[in-house]
Amino acid sequence: MAPAARTLPGVRVWPVLVFLVLLGCGAAALLIARGRRELGTPEQRASFDTLHTVSLAGPSLRRGLTRRGAEGAVKHLRELLGVSAVALTDRADLLAWDGAGRAAHAGRAVPLATSVLDGGGTAVLAPDRVQCAHARCPNRTAVISAVLDGDTVVGTLIAYAPATSPALVRAVDEVAAWVSGQVALAAAERHQHQLMEAELRALRAQISPHFIYNCLTAIASFVRTDPDRARELLLEFADFTRYALRRGSEFTPLAEELRNTERYLVLEQARFGDRLKVSLRVAPEVLSVSVPYLVVQPLVENAVRHGLDARLDSGTVSIVAADAGPDALISVEDDGAGSDPETIRRALAGEVHGESIGLANVDARLRQLYGDRYGLVVETAPDAGTKVSFRVPKFARR
Repeated sequence: MAPAARTLPGVRVWPVLVFLVLLGCGAAALLIARGRRELGTPEQRASFDTLHTVSLAGPSLRRGLTRRGAEGAVKHLRELLGVSAVALTDRADLLAWDGAGRAAHAGRAVPLATSVLDGGGTAVLAPDRVQCAHARCPNRTAVISAVLDGDTVVGTLIAYAPATSPALVRAVDEVAAWVSGQVALAAAERHQHQLMEAELRALRAQISPHFIYNCLTAIASFVRTDPDRARELLLEFADFTRYALRRGSEFTPLAEELRNTERYLVLEQARFGDRLKVSLRVAPEVLSVSVPYLVVQPLVENAVRHGLDARLDSGTVSIVAADAGPDALISVEDDGAGSDPETIRRALAGEVHGESIGLANVDARLRQLYGDRYGLVVETAPDAGTKVSFRVPKFARR
């Protein structure tokens, strides 16, 4: 049982409690005031609020000028402009509306924007053009500014307000320019994705012809002498081609990429026999790291082709995947004939073709995804073998 509350003789409880409450409130008010001072001046706080609102609208617009993207952004754009209503349109339809007067004005938004859609720029519409039928409707005037993708008008931003001012017109222009920038970034990302898909298709086409012919020839050589071996190789070949020709995500766990590379090496060892030796060292902690699809196997194929094809004796291909802090460090090395560094430089720059299968393709995709500092590093010289290495961020955004 909890002890009963007690008071000491001669002590008045309520005045003490009141004093403590007042003291606590005063301390809280002091902390709040101090926190507000730490935010800076009113102008700085207004800037912080503006940046926060922009950050909320940005992700939706990065989807492009679509209905879903516009609906996610329009509320924040109205808050940014401080007007009674905001609409976003494409060239044919109203995509999103936020604010007062939707029932009265939404149907006329695109017709009002015709001049801007046709000629670009900004239009300021007086009450006689906006034609609000309700006496208390705040949407008396409108400022319409073009949303551009490059030099092409793809839509409009419409801000409705009780009255216009030069400051409002300037603000709508600036916000429309920012929206245009986000739309352009979305288009660039779509273009990058399409380019990457095209490069993957090119890589598949580049690998398939010579590899399939050599692989099937090697399997055929076992059909009579070792049928079980031929069957195993056919299953490895089927799994390899299924992975190499798959569609879907651009990324895969490193463990899957290495497993497919292992299939490739099993098939090549059927052709080269004891001439091809393989060394594989992988840190367990990087096996789950997400890597671009078909990023290791093309480098190994390049090592086998250029490292062993020209040799009569045996050669070794070494694959290493190590933990390097925030990155996974992956390298493919052969002790073959090596190359002229200038030739490799030209191959990576796309100036020559056929010198290094997949090398330029993998380098371009890594740079597009992670930046130039994550491109391939090639160490080679004639008669000195070749080592190709690259890094992949372990926690990169997808």
